[in-house]
Amino acid sequence: MVPLIGKEGRVTGRIGPGLVGEVMIAIRGGAEAFYAHPVDPREEIGVGSIVVVVEYHPPRTVYVAHALGS
Repeated sequence: MVPLIGKEGRVTGRIGPGLVGEVMIAIRGGAEAFYAHPVDPREEIGVGSIVVVVEYHPPRTVYVAHALGS
């Protein structure tokens, strides 16, 4: 299993309440897309934002928060 917690990614599909967003995360020498949900279920995160992975649910789902400084 690839360690994803703590990795940063870029939002490619809006993340928010009632939505399944998407983030691209650099792993295994490339970048892969993951389904994304906000850690705070009320938060919205727009396309292009940099996020950090807080939880990973295999095989392709992550829970994210805004990265510091973004």
